[in-house]
Amino acid sequence: MMIRMVVSIHGQHIKDSVNATALPGQDSLALVVVDQNEGPANANSGVLSGGVLQADALISSSKRLQDDLQSLGLKIKQHEDNIKSLKAQKNILDDSILDKQVILGKYHSSAPPTAEDNSLSNGGDEETTEQILKRDQSAAGIWCQLKNSHGTQAPVLALSKDVVGIVATLGKVDDENLSRLLSEYLGADTMLSIVCQTRQGLKALETYNREGGIDKSAGLHGLSSSIGRTLNGRFLVICLEDLRPYVGDFVADDSQRRLDLFKPRLPNGECPPGFLGFAVNMVNIETTNLICLTPSGHGLRETLFYHLFSRTQVYSTRAHMLCARPLISGGAISLDGGIIRGPGMYSLGNREDVDVRFAVPSGASSRPANYHETENQMKDLKWKREKLLEDLQRERQMLDHAKLNFERKKQEFVMFLAQSSSYANQVHLGSNPMAPR
Repeated sequence: MMIRMVVSIHGQHIKDSVNATALPGQDSLALVVVDQNEGPANANSGVLSGGVLQADALISSSKRLQDDLQSLGLKIKQHEDNIKSLKAQKNILDDSILDKQVILGKYHSSAPPTAEDNSLSNGGDEETTEQILKRDQSAAGIWCQLKNSHGTQAPVLALSKDVVGIVATLGKVDDENLSRLLSEYLGADTMLSIVCQTRQGLKALETYNREGGIDKSAGLHGLSSSIGRTLNGRFLVICLEDLRPYVGDFVADDSQRRLDLFKPRLPNGECPPGFLGFAVNMVNIETTNLICLTPSGHGLRETLFYHLFSRTQVYSTRAHMLCARPLISGGAISLDGGIIRGPGMYSLGNREDVDVRFAVPSGASSRPANYHETENQMKDLKWKREKLLEDLQRERQMLDHAKLNFERKKQEFVMFLAQSSSYANQVHLGSNPMAPR
Protein backbone atom coordinates (compact mmCIF):
# COMPACT_ATOMS: atom_id res chain seq x y z
CA MET A 1 0.00 0.00 0.00
CA MET A 2 1.20 3.46 -0.74
CA ILE A 3 0.02 6.95 0.29
CA ARG A 4 -0.11 9.34 -2.64
CA MET A 5 -0.30 13.09 -1.98
CA VAL A 6 -2.10 15.29 -4.48
CA VAL A 7 -1.37 18.98 -3.82
CA SER A 8 -3.25 21.71 -5.67
CA ILE A 9 -1.40 25.02 -5.78
CA HIS A 10 -3.26 27.82 -7.60
CA GLY A 11 -5.32 25.25 -9.53
CA GLN A 12 -2.31 23.16 -10.70
CA HIS A 13 -2.09 19.57 -9.41
CA ILE A 14 1.28 18.27 -8.29
CA LYS A 15 1.60 14.56 -7.45
CA ASP A 16 4.37 13.29 -5.24
CA SER A 17 4.52 9.69 -4.10
CA VAL A 18 7.05 10.44 -1.41
CA ASN A 19 7.19 14.12 -0.56
CA ALA A 20 4.46 16.74 -0.78
CA THR A 21 5.25 20.18 0.55
CA ALA A 22 3.46 23.51 0.14
CA LEU A 23 5.32 26.46 -1.27
CA PRO A 24 5.61 29.33 1.24
CA GLY A 25 3.36 32.26 0.38
CA GLN A 26 1.15 30.15 -1.91
CA ASP A 27 -2.50 29.27 -1.35
CA SER A 28 -2.47 25.49 -1.04
CA LEU A 29 -5.06 22.76 -0.75
CA ALA A 30 -4.22 19.11 -0.07
CA LEU A 31 -5.95 15.85 -0.76
CA VAL A 32 -4.67 12.58 0.63
CA VAL A 33 -5.80 9.37 -1.05
CA VAL A 34 -4.90 5.75 -0.54
CA ASP A 35 -3.73 3.79 -3.55
CA GLN A 36 -4.40 0.17 -2.58
CA ASN A 37 -3.30 -1.15 -5.97
CA GLU A 38 0.28 -0.38 -5.17
CA GLY A 39 2.49 -2.24 -2.75
CA PRO A 40 3.24 -5.97 -2.26
CA ALA A 41 0.40 -8.33 -2.97
CA ASN A 42 1.16 -10.30 0.21
CA ALA A 43 1.22 -7.29 2.58
CA ASN A 44 0.26 -7.96 6.13
CA SER A 45 -3.49 -7.42 6.63
CA GLY A 46 -2.96 -5.75 10.00
CA VAL A 47 -0.58 -3.26 8.55
CA LEU A 48 -3.02 -2.68 5.71
CA SER A 49 -5.92 -2.11 8.11
CA GLY A 50 -3.88 0.28 10.24
CA GLY A 51 -2.68 2.13 7.17
CA VAL A 52 -6.22 2.53 5.90
CA LEU A 53 -7.35 3.98 9.21
CA GLN A 54 -4.38 6.33 9.30
CA ALA A 55 -5.05 7.37 5.71
CA ASP A 56 -8.70 8.05 6.55
CA ALA A 57 -7.57 10.32 9.38
CA LEU A 58 -5.24 12.15 7.02
CA ILE A 59 -8.03 12.58 4.48
CA SER A 60 -10.34 13.97 7.15
CA SER A 61 -7.71 16.43 8.38
CA SER A 62 -6.91 17.47 4.83
CA LYS A 63 -10.60 18.05 4.09
CA ARG A 64 -11.01 20.15 7.23
CA LEU A 65 -7.99 22.31 6.41
CA GLN A 66 -9.11 22.62 2.83
CA ASP A 67 -12.56 23.83 3.91
CA ASP A 68 -11.08 26.28 6.41
CA LEU A 69 -8.76 27.78 3.82
CA GLN A 70 -11.54 28.02 1.26
CA SER A 71 -13.82 29.72 3.79
CA LEU A 72 -11.13 32.22 4.74
CA GLY A 73 -10.34 32.85 1.09
CA LEU A 74 -14.00 33.65 0.42
CA LYS A 75 -14.05 36.04 3.38
CA ILE A 76 -10.97 37.83 2.04
CA LYS A 77 -12.54 38.17 -1.38
CA GLN A 78 -15.79 39.44 0.15
CA HIS A 79 -13.97 42.12 2.15
CA GLU A 80 -11.90 43.12 -0.91
CA ASP A 81 -15.09 43.44 -3.00
CA ASN A 82 -16.72 45.50 -0.25
CA ILE A 83 -13.70 47.82 -0.09
CA LYS A 84 -13.73 48.22 -3.87
CA SER A 85 -17.45 49.08 -3.79
CA LEU A 86 -17.01 51.53 -0.91
CA LYS A 87 -14.13 53.26 -2.71
CA ALA A 88 -16.29 53.66 -5.81
CA GLN A 89 -19.09 55.16 -3.69
CA LYS A 90 -16.56 57.48 -2.04
CA ASN A 91 -15.31 58.71 -5.41
CA ILE A 92 -18.89 59.49 -6.45
CA LEU A 93 -19.46 61.42 -3.21
CA ASP A 94 -16.16 63.28 -3.65
CA ASP A 95 -17.18 64.31 -7.16
CA SER A 96 -20.57 65.52 -5.95
CA ILE A 97 -19.00 67.49 -3.10
CA LEU A 98 -16.56 69.15 -5.51
CA ASP A 99 -19.45 70.08 -7.81
CA LYS A 100 -21.42 71.57 -4.91
CA GLN A 101 -18.38 73.54 -3.75
CA VAL A 102 -18.03 75.05 -7.22
CA ILE A 103 -21.74 75.91 -7.29
CA LEU A 104 -21.44 77.62 -3.90
CA GLY A 105 -18.10 79.25 -4.71
CA LYS A 106 -16.46 77.44 -1.79
CA TYR A 107 -12.83 77.94 -2.79
CA HIS A 108 -10.41 80.30 -1.15
CA SER A 109 -7.00 81.66 -2.01
CA SER A 110 -4.11 80.24 -0.04
CA ALA A 111 -2.58 83.73 0.11
CA PRO A 112 -4.19 86.84 1.66
CA PRO A 113 -5.13 89.67 -0.70
CA THR A 114 -2.35 92.15 -1.36
CA ALA A 115 -2.47 95.93 -1.70
CA GLU A 116 -2.17 95.39 -5.44
CA ASP A 117 -5.25 93.18 -5.39
CA ASN A 118 -7.22 95.79 -3.47
CA SER A 119 -6.22 98.53 -5.89
CA LEU A 120 -7.66 96.48 -8.73
CA SER A 121 -10.81 95.50 -6.85
CA ASN A 122 -13.63 94.77 -9.26
CA GLY A 123 -16.92 96.11 -8.00
CA GLY A 124 -19.21 94.47 -10.54
CA ASP A 125 -20.64 94.96 -14.01
CA GLU A 126 -20.20 98.72 -13.95
CA GLU A 127 -16.51 98.42 -13.08
CA THR A 128 -15.94 95.92 -15.87
CA THR A 129 -17.71 98.12 -18.41
CA GLU A 130 -15.77 101.15 -17.21
CA GLN A 131 -12.47 99.36 -17.73
CA ILE A 132 -13.55 98.38 -21.26
CA LEU A 133 -14.59 101.95 -22.10
CA LYS A 134 -11.11 103.14 -21.14
CA ARG A 135 -9.87 101.17 -24.16
CA ASP A 136 -11.53 103.75 -26.39
CA GLN A 137 -9.55 102.75 -29.47
CA SER A 138 -10.37 99.06 -29.14
CA ALA A 139 -13.27 97.33 -30.86
CA ALA A 140 -14.68 96.33 -27.46
CA GLY A 141 -14.46 99.89 -26.14
CA ILE A 142 -16.08 101.32 -29.27
CA TRP A 143 -18.83 98.69 -29.16
CA CYS A 144 -19.67 99.47 -25.52
CA GLN A 145 -19.75 103.20 -26.27
CA LEU A 146 -22.02 102.65 -29.27
CA LYS A 147 -24.38 100.54 -27.16
CA ASN A 148 -24.50 103.23 -24.46
CA SER A 149 -24.97 106.28 -26.66
CA HIS A 150 -26.59 104.99 -29.86
CA GLY A 151 -28.19 101.77 -28.68
CA THR A 152 -31.61 102.57 -30.14
CA GLN A 153 -30.38 103.52 -33.59
CA ALA A 154 -31.10 101.16 -36.45
CA PRO A 155 -27.46 100.41 -37.49
CA VAL A 156 -26.50 99.51 -33.92
CA LEU A 157 -29.67 97.49 -33.45
CA ALA A 158 -28.89 95.51 -36.61
CA LEU A 159 -25.54 94.43 -35.17
CA SER A 160 -26.95 93.93 -31.67
CA LYS A 161 -29.28 91.21 -32.88
CA ASP A 162 -26.32 88.91 -33.40
CA VAL A 163 -23.63 90.27 -31.08
CA VAL A 164 -23.90 88.63 -27.66
CA GLY A 165 -21.38 90.92 -25.98
CA ILE A 166 -17.78 91.19 -24.85
CA VAL A 167 -16.21 88.13 -23.22
CA ALA A 168 -15.47 90.03 -19.99
CA THR A 169 -19.15 91.00 -19.62
CA LEU A 170 -20.61 87.53 -20.22
CA GLY A 171 -19.59 85.92 -16.95
CA LYS A 172 -19.02 86.60 -13.27
CA VAL A 173 -16.73 84.92 -10.76
CA ASP A 174 -17.41 84.55 -7.04
CA ASP A 175 -13.88 85.32 -5.88
CA GLU A 176 -11.79 88.42 -6.62
CA ASN A 177 -8.52 86.51 -6.70
CA LEU A 178 -9.95 83.82 -8.99
CA SER A 179 -11.40 86.48 -11.29
CA ARG A 180 -7.97 88.00 -11.72
CA LEU A 181 -6.34 84.63 -12.35
CA LEU A 182 -8.88 83.51 -14.95
CA SER A 183 -8.63 86.87 -16.71
CA GLU A 184 -4.85 86.70 -16.72
CA TYR A 185 -5.00 83.13 -18.04
CA LEU A 186 -7.13 84.24 -21.00
CA GLY A 187 -5.24 87.49 -21.61
CA ALA A 188 -6.51 91.00 -22.37
CA ASP A 189 -7.12 90.39 -26.09
CA THR A 190 -9.39 87.43 -25.40
CA MET A 191 -11.20 89.22 -22.57
CA LEU A 192 -11.95 92.06 -25.03
CA SER A 193 -13.18 89.73 -27.78
CA ILE A 194 -16.57 90.44 -29.34
CA VAL A 195 -18.85 87.40 -29.30
CA CYS A 196 -21.45 86.90 -32.01
CA GLN A 197 -23.82 84.03 -32.61
CA THR A 198 -23.63 83.36 -36.36
CA ARG A 199 -21.41 83.79 -39.39
CA GLN A 200 -23.85 86.41 -40.68
CA GLY A 201 -23.14 88.48 -37.59
CA LEU A 202 -19.42 88.03 -38.18
CA LYS A 203 -19.82 89.39 -41.73
CA ALA A 204 -21.88 92.32 -40.48
CA LEU A 205 -19.07 93.46 -38.17
CA GLU A 206 -16.64 93.94 -41.05
CA THR A 207 -17.20 94.12 -44.80
CA TYR A 208 -14.76 94.37 -47.71
CA ASN A 209 -14.59 96.24 -51.02
CA ARG A 210 -13.90 94.75 -54.42
CA GLU A 211 -10.16 95.06 -53.94
CA GLY A 212 -10.34 93.03 -50.73
CA GLY A 213 -9.74 95.99 -48.45
CA ILE A 214 -11.82 96.85 -45.41
CA ASP A 215 -14.85 99.01 -46.13
CA LYS A 216 -14.43 101.72 -43.48
CA SER A 217 -17.93 103.04 -44.12
CA ALA A 218 -19.72 99.85 -43.09
CA GLY A 219 -19.90 97.53 -40.15
CA LEU A 220 -18.21 98.40 -36.86
CA HIS A 221 -15.72 100.64 -38.68
CA GLY A 222 -18.52 102.76 -40.10
CA LEU A 223 -20.31 102.97 -36.75
CA SER A 224 -17.14 103.96 -34.90
CA SER A 225 -16.69 106.99 -37.15
CA SER A 226 -20.15 108.18 -36.10
CA ILE A 227 -18.84 108.76 -32.58
CA GLY A 228 -15.51 110.19 -33.70
CA ARG A 229 -13.48 107.06 -33.20
CA THR A 230 -11.16 105.30 -35.61
CA LEU A 231 -10.86 101.56 -35.33
CA ASN A 232 -7.32 100.57 -36.23
CA GLY A 233 -5.45 97.32 -35.86
CA ARG A 234 -6.85 93.87 -35.33
CA PHE A 235 -9.52 92.75 -32.90
CA LEU A 236 -10.83 89.33 -32.00
CA VAL A 237 -14.31 88.11 -32.77
CA ILE A 238 -15.59 84.73 -31.57
CA CYS A 239 -18.37 83.17 -33.65
CA LEU A 240 -20.32 80.69 -31.55
CA GLU A 241 -21.69 78.91 -34.61
CA ASP A 242 -18.18 77.89 -35.64
CA LEU A 243 -17.10 76.53 -32.25
CA ARG A 244 -17.05 72.82 -31.55
CA PRO A 245 -19.30 72.48 -28.49
CA TYR A 246 -18.78 70.29 -25.45
CA VAL A 247 -20.41 66.90 -25.87
CA GLY A 248 -21.31 65.23 -22.61
CA ASP A 249 -23.44 65.40 -19.51
CA PHE A 250 -24.16 68.37 -17.25
CA VAL A 251 -24.02 68.56 -13.46
CA ALA A 252 -27.36 67.37 -12.14
CA ASP A 253 -29.79 69.87 -10.62
CA ASP A 254 -27.65 72.87 -11.54
CA SER A 255 -29.42 75.87 -13.05
CA GLN A 256 -26.08 77.09 -14.42
CA ARG A 257 -25.72 73.90 -16.48
CA ARG A 258 -22.12 73.28 -15.44
CA LEU A 259 -20.29 70.62 -17.39
CA ASP A 260 -19.92 67.18 -15.83
CA LEU A 261 -16.28 66.78 -16.83
CA PHE A 262 -14.27 63.68 -15.90
CA LYS A 263 -12.15 64.63 -12.92
CA PRO A 264 -8.43 63.78 -12.76
CA ARG A 265 -7.66 60.56 -10.87
CA LEU A 266 -4.58 59.18 -9.17
CA PRO A 267 -3.78 55.45 -9.60
CA ASN A 268 -5.65 54.77 -6.33
CA GLY A 269 -8.80 56.35 -7.77
CA GLU A 270 -8.61 59.52 -5.65
CA CYS A 271 -8.64 63.08 -6.98
CA PRO A 272 -5.21 64.73 -6.59
CA PRO A 273 -4.82 66.79 -3.40
CA GLY A 274 -5.77 70.45 -3.80
CA PHE A 275 -7.94 69.91 -6.89
CA LEU A 276 -10.88 72.34 -6.75
CA GLY A 277 -12.59 71.88 -10.10
CA PHE A 278 -12.52 73.16 -13.68
CA ALA A 279 -12.23 76.80 -14.67
CA VAL A 280 -15.07 76.50 -17.20
CA ASN A 281 -17.47 75.74 -14.32
CA MET A 282 -16.26 78.58 -12.09
CA VAL A 283 -17.69 81.28 -14.34
CA ASN A 284 -21.29 82.18 -13.50
CA ILE A 285 -23.51 83.15 -16.41
CA GLU A 286 -26.34 85.67 -16.00
CA THR A 287 -29.84 84.27 -16.42
CA THR A 288 -30.42 86.43 -19.49
CA ASN A 289 -27.34 84.91 -21.13
CA LEU A 290 -28.19 81.34 -20.09
CA ILE A 291 -31.01 81.38 -22.62
CA CYS A 292 -28.65 82.57 -25.36
CA LEU A 293 -28.36 79.57 -27.65
CA THR A 294 -26.59 78.92 -30.95
CA PRO A 295 -28.63 77.85 -33.99
CA SER A 296 -27.79 74.25 -33.02
CA GLY A 297 -29.16 74.77 -29.49
CA HIS A 298 -25.95 75.08 -27.45
CA GLY A 299 -25.43 77.58 -24.63
CA LEU A 300 -22.54 79.88 -23.77
CA ARG A 301 -20.88 77.50 -21.30
CA GLU A 302 -20.58 74.54 -23.65
CA THR A 303 -19.49 76.76 -26.55
CA LEU A 304 -17.74 80.00 -25.59
CA PHE A 305 -16.35 79.19 -22.15
CA TYR A 306 -15.53 75.58 -23.01
CA HIS A 307 -13.64 76.89 -26.04
CA LEU A 308 -11.74 79.40 -23.88
CA PHE A 309 -10.95 77.21 -20.89
CA SER A 310 -11.49 73.68 -22.18
CA ARG A 311 -10.48 71.36 -19.30
CA THR A 312 -8.25 73.83 -17.44
CA GLN A 313 -7.95 72.58 -13.85
CA VAL A 314 -7.90 74.76 -10.73
CA TYR A 315 -5.80 73.89 -7.65
CA SER A 316 -5.33 75.41 -4.22
CA THR A 317 -1.56 75.93 -4.49
CA ARG A 318 1.33 75.71 -6.93
CA ALA A 319 2.65 72.72 -4.99
CA HIS A 320 -0.61 70.83 -5.52
CA MET A 321 -0.70 71.82 -9.18
CA LEU A 322 2.89 70.75 -9.87
CA CYS A 323 2.38 67.41 -8.10
CA ALA A 324 -0.61 66.78 -10.39
CA ARG A 325 1.29 67.50 -13.62
CA PRO A 326 0.91 63.95 -15.01
CA LEU A 327 -2.87 64.41 -14.76
CA ILE A 328 -2.98 67.82 -16.47
CA SER A 329 -3.62 67.31 -20.18
CA GLY A 330 -4.51 70.95 -20.88
CA GLY A 331 -3.90 73.96 -18.67
CA ALA A 332 -4.07 74.59 -14.94
CA ILE A 333 -3.99 77.46 -12.48
CA SER A 334 -3.54 77.67 -8.72
CA LEU A 335 -5.11 80.19 -6.37
CA ASP A 336 -1.68 81.41 -5.28
CA GLY A 337 -0.82 82.50 -8.84
CA GLY A 338 0.60 79.47 -10.62
CA ILE A 339 -0.26 78.98 -14.29
CA ILE A 340 0.35 76.06 -16.64
CA ARG A 341 -0.83 76.92 -20.14
CA GLY A 342 -0.29 73.47 -21.58
CA PRO A 343 2.04 70.47 -21.40
CA GLY A 344 5.50 71.91 -20.75
CA MET A 345 4.31 75.55 -20.90
CA TYR A 346 4.61 77.43 -17.59
CA SER A 347 3.95 81.11 -16.84
CA LEU A 348 6.62 82.23 -14.39
CA GLY A 349 7.41 85.60 -12.80
CA ASN A 350 5.06 88.11 -11.20
CA ARG A 351 1.38 88.34 -11.98
CA GLU A 352 0.28 90.61 -14.79
CA ASP A 353 -2.03 93.56 -14.16
CA VAL A 354 -5.22 92.65 -16.02
CA ASP A 355 -7.60 95.56 -15.64
CA VAL A 356 -10.39 94.02 -17.74
CA ARG A 357 -11.69 91.17 -15.65
CA PHE A 358 -14.81 89.19 -14.93
CA ALA A 359 -17.13 90.99 -12.56
CA VAL A 360 -17.30 89.86 -8.93
CA PRO A 361 -20.78 90.32 -7.44
CA SER A 362 -20.90 91.34 -3.79
CA GLY A 363 -22.97 90.11 -0.86
CA ALA A 364 -26.03 87.97 -1.26
CA SER A 365 -26.30 88.82 -4.96
CA SER A 366 -23.43 86.45 -5.63
CA ARG A 367 -25.36 83.50 -4.21
CA PRO A 368 -27.39 81.21 -6.45
CA ALA A 369 -31.14 81.19 -5.97
CA ASN A 370 -31.06 77.79 -4.25
CA TYR A 371 -27.95 78.55 -2.20
CA HIS A 372 -29.25 77.24 1.14
CA GLU A 373 -30.69 74.12 -0.45
CA THR A 374 -27.39 73.38 -2.16
CA GLU A 375 -25.50 74.06 1.06
CA ASN A 376 -27.70 71.58 2.93
CA GLN A 377 -27.14 69.03 0.15
CA MET A 378 -23.38 69.44 0.51
CA LYS A 379 -23.58 68.99 4.29
CA ASP A 380 -25.57 65.80 3.74
CA LEU A 381 -23.00 64.56 1.23
CA LYS A 382 -20.17 65.24 3.68
CA TRP A 383 -22.03 63.36 6.43
CA LYS A 384 -22.52 60.38 4.12
CA ARG A 385 -18.83 60.52 3.23
CA GLU A 386 -17.83 60.41 6.91
CA LYS A 387 -20.04 57.36 7.50
CA LEU A 388 -18.68 55.70 4.40
CA LEU A 389 -15.10 56.29 5.57
CA GLU A 390 -15.98 54.59 8.85
CA ASP A 391 -17.37 51.60 6.94
CA LEU A 392 -14.25 51.57 4.79
CA GLN A 393 -11.96 51.55 7.81
CA ARG A 394 -13.97 48.74 9.40
CA GLU A 395 -13.80 46.64 6.22
CA ARG A 396 -10.03 47.15 6.03
CA GLN A 397 -9.65 45.98 9.62
CA MET A 398 -11.74 42.88 8.92
CA LEU A 399 -9.72 42.23 5.78
CA ASP A 400 -6.46 42.42 7.72
CA HIS A 401 -7.88 40.05 10.35
CA ALA A 402 -9.05 37.58 7.67
CA LYS A 403 -5.63 37.68 5.96
CA LEU A 404 -3.91 37.04 9.29
CA ASN A 405 -6.13 34.02 9.95
CA PHE A 406 -5.51 32.78 6.43
CA GLU A 407 -1.74 32.96 6.92
CA ARG A 408 -1.99 31.08 10.21
CA LYS A 409 -4.16 28.39 8.65
CA LYS A 410 -1.80 28.15 5.70
CA GLN A 411 1.15 27.56 8.05
CA GLU A 412 -0.86 24.87 9.79
CA PHE A 413 -1.55 23.31 6.41
CA VAL A 414 2.14 23.41 5.46
CA MET A 415 2.99 21.55 8.68
CA PHE A 416 0.25 19.01 7.88
CA LEU A 417 1.76 18.41 4.44
CA ALA A 418 5.19 17.85 5.96
CA GLN A 419 3.82 15.35 8.48
CA SER A 420 1.78 13.56 5.81
CA SER A 421 4.83 13.30 3.59
CA SER A 422 6.82 11.79 6.48
CA TYR A 423 4.08 9.25 7.14
CA ALA A 424 3.94 8.33 3.43
CA ASN A 425 7.67 7.61 3.46
CA GLN A 426 7.33 5.38 6.55
CA VAL A 427 4.46 3.41 5.00
CA HIS A 428 6.38 2.99 1.79
CA LEU A 429 9.49 1.69 3.58
CA GLY A 430 7.45 -0.59 5.87
CA SER A 431 5.57 -2.23 3.02
CA ASN A 432 8.61 -2.78 0.81
CA PRO A 433 11.29 -4.96 2.44
CA MET A 434 13.62 -4.37 -0.46
CA ALA A 435 13.50 -0.59 -0.05
CA PRO A 436 16.77 0.90 1.22
CA ARG A 437 16.65 2.01 4.84
